[in-house]
Amino acid sequence: MRNAFADEILRLAREDSRVAVLSGDIGNRLFDKFKAEFPDRFYNCGVAEANMISMAAGMASCGMRPVCYTITPFVTTRCLEQIKVDVCYHGMPVMIVGTGSGLSYSSLGSTHHSFEDMAIMRVLPDMCVLAPADSGELRSCMRAALHRNTPAYIRIGKKGEPVIFAEPPPLEIGRWNIVEPGERICILACGTMLPVAVGAAAGLRAGGLQPQVMRCASVKPLDADFLRSAAADFELIATVEEHSLAGGFGSAVAEFLADAGLPRIPRLARVGIPDHFLHDCGEQEEARFHCGLDAGSIANRILGLLAR
Repeated sequence: MRNAFADEILRLAREDSRVAVLSGDIGNRLFDKFKAEFPDRFYNCGVAEANMISMAAGMASCGMRPVCYTITPFVTTRCLEQIKVDVCYHGMPVMIVGTGSGLSYSSLGSTHHSFEDMAIMRVLPDMCVLAPADSGELRSCMRAALHRNTPAYIRIGKKGEPVIFAEPPPLEIGRWNIVEPGERICILACGTMLPVAVGAAAGLRAGGLQPQVMRCASVKPLDADFLRSAAADFELIATVEEHSLAGGFGSAVAEFLADAGLPRIPRLARVGIPDHFLHDCGEQEEARFHCGLDAGSIANRILGLLAR
């Protein structure tokens, strides 16, 4: 996904002279083409992420459209105050991109894990939060975010994620899309967990069920219209995310269902990272299995709720 980001930001810079890239001292070779073509619009801000965010806010206030890029925890938790006060309070159109989100860097330990980024970003007023499923959807998210005149946060994976969309799919912020139609069960898949959710749905179909799978790149705003209709149409809604169960995508859906005043609320299964640190060391797939984020575990969780 990070290669797709570098390619797409170069395209956007060619189309819009306001676009600039600010890097937290990573991806230097990744942006070689950008630097060669637009040397006056690339800034390596060093390991000073808080300063990078404040710098971007200042650039945005002067009419630029800055894009801040570095590893997810370093561009979110490390500089939350600057994002809140300098970017969101003033409504600056800064795009913040966190690479290696969730368990992408699982083998590097808790400093590089990002279980809490969506929770933190979505509580900030005017912040748009996007979680694309693959490189194609990332391109769509970047273009959609650039066209908004508000702050945006995009969490992406690292590299080697399964390709779902050969071309950037249609994407509207605040709207979700059907991947596989179904009934009784609706699986809302957030970010790079979409292929895993599709695998879980296949397991459920083998058992005679027909779950619907949705791609939900727009974490904030949610697709309120779909959730209202889904509450009436489905027996169970399952949210799937590579993020903490506390405060993430599933929490946002639960809050909506609790507050919307709906005549009927379906059962809700939130699948995500449990509320504890991951002390074991391993690659992403192993970490996902440890946290119950593999297709088999997700399918069993849904089956267990249906059996109650």
